[in-house]
Amino acid sequence: MPAPIIVFAYKRADHLAEVLAALAANEGANRSELFIFCDGAKSAKDKADVLAARSVAHGASGFLKISVIEQKENRGLSASILAGVGEICDRYGHAIVLEDDVVPTPYFLGYTNAALDRYKDNEHVFSVGCHTFDAGLDLPETFFLNVPDCWGWAIWQRSWTTFNPDGSRLLSEILKRKEASHFDFDGVYPYTTMLKDQVAGRNQSWAVRLYAHAFLTGKLVLYPKLSVTSNIGFDGTGTHGGANGYTPPRLTNSPISVLPITVEESAIARQAWKAALRVPPRPGLLRRLSAKTGRITRAISHRMQDRS
Repeated sequence: MPAPIIVFAYKRADHLAEVLAALAANEGANRSELFIFCDGAKSAKDKADVLAARSVAHGASGFLKISVIEQKENRGLSASILAGVGEICDRYGHAIVLEDDVVPTPYFLGYTNAALDRYKDNEHVFSVGCHTFDAGLDLPETFFLNVPDCWGWAIWQRSWTTFNPDGSRLLSEILKRKEASHFDFDGVYPYTTMLKDQVAGRNQSWAVRLYAHAFLTGKLVLYPKLSVTSNIGFDGTGTHGGANGYTPPRLTNSPISVLPITVEESAIARQAWKAALRVPPRPGLLRRLSAKTGRITRAISHRMQDRS
């Protein structure tokens, strides 16, 4: 059986409809169980939009079975993911995860299910990523990095149950080991600052904590050569998504072959990620950046935020 699919939704009915339609178009969707977790409204002004999104969720079709889980209170994306992924992994042993602004290509389920099956018994592999920043480089068909994805991903229970989301503990260990620069992709991107902000309550990012966990435990994440997801949330509708801050990646136009490869970080993929992550050293240099580089940098910043 294909892995169960989780979609986290809040108040963007149009986005959710697009995600569900694209997901249903995947081969294997009709054999997959779908769980849609709908968060509660933050305030009275959000209730109509929340109800509209829930209506879309209840109208979903094309799957073996659909369960819509409606929260009475607003949890926020971080708490919703920590609880929802844990629940489904406990029940099924693995899960495929999307948010209501992450649109899968027709090859999304084929890739994620094949990857879950291929590496299910390899404890060095932590999770499966789907959204690739290739920076124009010719990457392998699949490769490993130590950064978990949050724009379409899959994970096993064996991995999820090892994750302790205590940001303070994770930060302390990174600093104790004197590995902040390495954690920041050799000083290219301020992930340590992002983790410090999470600890201080300035963001609720679950993704930066998941990265810290994978980093500290030496685990790796499988990625495809070209993306099998695209983010449509950079239109000003999300809490942290912003507007016009994202250039869609190159999307695959054919199935991803998940063949056996050596479980080690890809040097060329790390080079591509560093090129995408690189932040200008001074604001005045922004004018010298290509528009594409600037948009990718902002997108990666939003990638790790709680956007519910």
